[in-house]
Amino acid sequence: MSETTNVAIACQGGGSHTAFTAGVLETLLEECDWDEEYELVGISGTSGGAFNALAAWYGLVTAGPETAATLLNEVWRDLSADGYSDRWLNSWLMTLNKMESSGVPMPQLSPYQMPGRELGKERIREVLAAHIDFGDIPDYCRRENPELVVGTVNVNAGVFETFVNEDVTAEAVLASAAVPNLFEAVELNGHLHWDGLFSQNPPVSDLMHQPPERKPDELWVVQINPQELDGEPTTIEEIADRRNELSGNISLNQELGFIERINDWVEDGTLPADEFTKTAIHRIEIGERFHCSTKLDRDPDFLAELMDLGRDRAAEFLDGR
Repeated sequence: MSETTNVAIACQGGGSHTAFTAGVLETLLEECDWDEEYELVGISGTSGGAFNALAAWYGLVTAGPETAATLLNEVWRDLSADGYSDRWLNSWLMTLNKMESSGVPMPQLSPYQMPGRELGKERIREVLAAHIDFGDIPDYCRRENPELVVGTVNVNAGVFETFVNEDVTAEAVLASAAVPNLFEAVELNGHLHWDGLFSQNPPVSDLMHQPPERKPDELWVVQINPQELDGEPTTIEEIADRRNELSGNISLNQELGFIERINDWVEDGTLPADEFTKTAIHRIEIGERFHCSTKLDRDPDFLAELMDLGRDRAAEFLDGR
C-alpha cells in the first residue's frame, strides 16, 4: 500500500486576486516532496483559479513541478499590464472603478454594447495559447496523472457545469472567466456559458469522485474570498462584491460540509471504513481584504504583491503541518 498522501487542490476564483493562488501553488510545487510524500490526484479551478489550475496541471504532466511553478509565473507575467499604453489603460480603468465605488455616477453598459468588447477575451486566449498546447491535453489525461477540472455556469440550462480532463479547451477556460458584466457569454456544445463564480467556486465534488486508490486523503482549498467581513457594505459596488463573495463561499462551505459529514459517518461507523475514506480539509486563505476594484487590476507590482503573499501563506501552511 502506498504511503504517499493523495492530495487534491481546489483554486477559488476572484479576478486578479487569484495571482495570490499562483504564489501559493508555486511554493507548494517547489517545497513539497511529490515523489515520496505527496501525490497530486486532482486540481480544479474557477475563473482566475482555472488559469492557475490549468498552468499547474499542464506543467506537471508535461515536465514536472519545477516547470509547473515556472509556467505559473510566466502566465501571470503575460497577463499583467505590459508596456506604456497597456499600463495607462489599466490605470485609467482602475480610476474609473474607484470613482464608481465612491458613489460617482457612471454610465452602465452591457458587455455587448462596449467597443472592442472581445479584446480582453482575446488577450487571455493569446496568453494561454502561448504556454498551453490545448491539442495535447487529451494525450496527458492518463490514469496516473491528476484530474483537471474547470468550472462554468450553463446560462441556458441554469446549472453549474464542469469540464474535466480532455474536455478542458481554451473555450472552456474562457467560459470559466466570462464575468457577465464584462464579457459576452461563451458558447460551448450549443449552450452559453458564464463565469463559474455563481456556484461551486471552486469545483470540489469532481475531485472526490475518483477510483478508491485515487481518492484524496487531503483537500487543499486556496480561498480568495474572505470568509468574514467587519463593518457594513454601503456602496453598490461593495454590496455587489460582498454578495459575490458570499455566493462563492456559501456554495464552497456546503460542499466542504458534505465531506466533513462523510468523515463523521466513517469515524462513528455509520459508513464502513473499508469502502469509504476520510478526507482532511485544509484552507490556505488570502487573509487580507483588498478593495473590490482591484479584482480587475493588472498592475505588475500589484500582481507581484499578491504572488508574494501567496508564497508566504503557502510557507505558513507547510510550516504548520
